[in-house]
Amino acid sequence: GTEHPRRARRPLHPAEFGRRTGAADARLPVPHRRASRGHRRAAPPPVHPGVIGPHEAVRLVAFLLSGAALPQDGEPEVDRADITAALSLVPRARAEMDELEAGLLQMARGRGMTWPEIAFGLGLRSPQAARQRYERLADRTETTEG
Repeated sequence: GTEHPRRARRPLHPAEFGRRTGAADARLPVPHRRASRGHRRAAPPPVHPGVIGPHEAVRLVAFLLSGAALPQDGEPEVDRADITAALSLVPRARAEMDELEAGLLQMARGRGMTWPEIAFGLGLRSPQAARQRYERLADRTETTEG
């Protein structure tokens, strides 16, 4: 059979630490690149169709405020109430990211990744720092390693 192209590439090496983020971007194609190669991947369904999650809402308000995004026709400008609402969503968005990271770390360990590999992926300087990070996340999210 044909090996998956991502698996055929060599793993990231600690000597490339400074290029870690760029290498990750290249290894994890954005949806339009994936679609242009004929690959389809189902995205998880939204929790509530038509309603964006906390992270997306905070990001949208920040983009609108900074000018990185423009309001749609007829949409009001971002006001103080919108900013307050976005700020109030930050703890929930952070908690969701903590849960995602803890789950990803748990699955990485379940797939045999070592703490040095995980530390590199997270941009941490030591395996101990990666393990401590996981333990803090697990405590906060009540996730346990399998």
